[in-house]
Formats: sequence, structure tokens, C-alpha cells
Amino acid sequence: MTFISRLDLQEILQIFSVLQWVPCFAILGISPIILIPYFLVFSKFWLVSVLTLTWLFYDWNTPNQGGRRLDWIRNWTLWKYFRNYFPVKLVKTHDLSPKRNYIIANHPHGIVSYGVFINFATEANGFTQLFPDITPYVGTLKVAFWIPFLREYVMSMGVCPVSELSLKYLLTQKGSGNAVVVVVGGAAEALYCQPGASTILLKPRKGFVRLALETGSYLVPSYSFGENEVLNQETFAEGSWKSFFLKTLQSVFKKLTGLTFCVVHGRGLTQGSWGLLPFNRPITTIVGEPLPIPKIERPTKETVDKYHAVYISALRKLFDQHKAQYGVSETQELKII
Repeated sequence: MTFISRLDLQEILQIFSVLQWVPCFAILGISPIILIPYFLVFSKFWLVSVLTLTWLFYDWNTPNQGGRRLDWIRNWTLWKYFRNYFPVKLVKTHDLSPKRNYIIANHPHGIVSYGVFINFATEANGFTQLFPDITPYVGTLKVAFWIPFLREYVMSMGVCPVSELSLKYLLTQKGSGNAVVVVVGGAAEALYCQPGASTILLKPRKGFVRLALETGSYLVPSYSFGENEVLNQETFAEGSWKSFFLKTLQSVFKKLTGLTFCVVHGRGLTQGSWGLLPFNRPITTIVGEPLPIPKIERPTKETVDKYHAVYISALRKLFDQHKAQYGVSETQELKII
């Protein structure tokens, strides 16, 4: 019996939709870096490189000014197959008024942040129907916007640089009804994302609270239950050569790139086999109640700390209210480091 005969068409399409995701971004990211210099120096198509670089410099500020959203890409059927693979769900608990702007802070980062991508960078779960007249923008590393073609693709989904310049523009210069989505723990939090764990990196992360105060944007806590369950992170015995080797690689990589990485695995093309596909386990993103934040042009450290504590309290409440429904033990608490 062949592999395809053991799967129905829907499952094949779901697997393809997930498999294409990371390679697509990788190809769009790496290809221009290689091909533009090659065409410029070694090919008769040097004009293509010149025109591409000219456009890049001419259009440099667009990502910091809301980007170029294309609703037809956000509505691709591909994303619905992606959603159904796990499946991913989006749960609304309160309305968001289009008369205000919002910072939706999401936890945990997970290894890849599947929930954030599907729920906020696509319309697979109908964000704009759930929250009428609210426009979501997902913040990511600004390096993605330095690369031709890749920048166009991510901007089309409403993705923007997670920088002060970009986020402040969206929250102060584009009217109301904007919601920037920030995965507060960042890539560093991925190291704590183990199946069964509810550990988030939040105590030192206060920039999003300061930004809310400076712009008068309401803070919205959100939590993606199941995000940590879709990939297994490899751990090695403390003091072993494997642990030492991995920590050394992680340290060198972080110094060179400013990023962290971890060793993970999931399932193979067939259930029960080992591979790099995420496990198809449900991810449910709960969007909580917006927290009113006053606008203070230059908030003091004490004020930032005060509203950071208010946010943490609201996040814990959200987590505790929904954890039992989404597979977390009643006795398990949200661990904040």
C-alpha cells in the first residue's frame, strides 16, 4: 500500500499546507541574497538586480508605515487547510471597539508561533468577522523587511517590523481600529516551550507596556493553549557532552545573530513516525478583555511597573479561567520568569 493511498485528499492538502510554510519563507529569504549579487556581477541580467535594489531603497520605509496588506492573500484557501491540520481556533471573549487602538500581547511563543500566524496574519479563522473594523498587524523581526520579495510576501499578510518606529506609527498615525500583535516572550522564550509546560518570559519584558502608555493603546492579553504541544524539544542530561555541545552552539549562534535556536522534532508523514511535521494537536488562542491604559507621553519606571503588574494579573486570570477547558491541569499555574 503506497503512502498516498493511506491518506485521504483532505489530509494530504493539510500536510502540504504545513510543509510548504517554513521552506517558502526560507526560499524567499535566501534566494534574493544569493541571486541578486550573482546577477549583478556574473550575469547579463544585471539590470534585474539593479531594479530590485532600486525598488528596495525607494520603498524602504513602507514596512514602518503599515506595509501593503493584500486581503486576497490573507484569505487564501491554503491557510484553511493549515488551520485544519491542528486544528487552530480563535476565541473571542470581549468586543474590541474600533474607536481605540490595541496591543494584543500573545503567549507563549512556542517554537514557531503557529497560532499567532493563522489567527492574526491570515483570515483562516475570520479575525475581521469576529472583531469588526479592527485591523490586525503581526510584529516580527525587522530583518525580514530588508530582503526583496520576502518583505512583499510578509507585508501582504499584515506583518510589520516589531520596532518602536513601526508600532508607534500604527498606533498613532493610522487612526483608530488598529491592533498590533506582539509575541512578548520572543524567540528567547522558545527555550522554555516544552510540552506540558506553561512557562513564559515576561518579567523583564516591559517595552510593550511602555508603548501602550506612550500611545494610549489598550492592552489585550491573549494565550495560545496547545502551542507548546505541537513540537517536542530535545533536552540532554545536564553535564553531558551533548548538553555542553548544544549550549555552546546556542551561545555562538546568539552572539552572531542575536537569536536563539533549539533542537526539535515532531511527527513524520504518517502518524507514529518521527519527523519535522508538527504534531496535529489543537491550538486555541483566547483573546482576553482589553485593559484601559492612560496616555502618558513620558511614563516613569514606576508607572510602567504598575501597569505591567496589572497586565500580569489579567493574564493569570485569563489563563486560570480557560486552562481546564484546553487540557491544562486545574492545579497547574502559569509560571512567569
